[in-house]
Amino acid sequence: MNSYPQFETDIFPTSGGKLSITFLGHGSLVMDFNGMKIYVDPFGKVANYSSLPQADIVLVTHEHFDHFDLQALTNIRTEQSSLVLTENCAQQVKGGIVLRNGEEKIVRGIPITSVPAYNLVNKRPGGEPFHPKGIGNGYILTLGRIRLYVAGDTENIPEMKELKNIDIAFLPMNLPYTMTPEMVADAAKTFRPRVLYPYHYGDTDPQKLVKLLKNESSIEVRIRKMA
Repeated sequence: MNSYPQFETDIFPTSGGKLSITFLGHGSLVMDFNGMKIYVDPFGKVANYSSLPQADIVLVTHEHFDHFDLQALTNIRTEQSSLVLTENCAQQVKGGIVLRNGEEKIVRGIPITSVPAYNLVNKRPGGEPFHPKGIGNGYILTLGRIRLYVAGDTENIPEMKELKNIDIAFLPMNLPYTMTPEMVADAAKTFRPRVLYPYHYGDTDPQKLVKLLKNESSIEVRIRKMA
């Protein structure tokens, strides 16, 4: 039964029990695993967080308003919630667990690794990357034996291409801030996730990615409502 009937949900079996992933929209997800609710980048524009279950873990990839919505966070966070975030975000909210690029911590029994997230190509008019290196995070969660990667706002950076044994990947495709479909396909062909979700894709047509990866039989591209 879908706990969030107004949203799409996919279910995966794991060695630690069922993993359900609900697609709230944009860069926002909620996962149910082993009795825990794990939120990614709460954003009040895509869901009424005051009506959603309270969080056990919240992951925030970076400080931009559409990933780090303080009101949405307040609606799901309790004193018992574990908040994993970046140094920039920690300047705005207390009590979080700061993960710097490349660090790993076990949070509520779940290993969580931070992966860099930044731009190489796409920049503001003044030459500053939309997402400078060393500030934003992607996260790899180990859920049972499934390794799930949520990339945050990033391009197909070298650190992404070095990833191994990723079962489920969420890669952003929102122009001009993150990746083109070609960039996503390039990254996917390198680290080869078993299931690939383009997410946070704005006005970019996700079917372009499907076509680019049509001959990659080991990578299943799933399109969900994540504009």
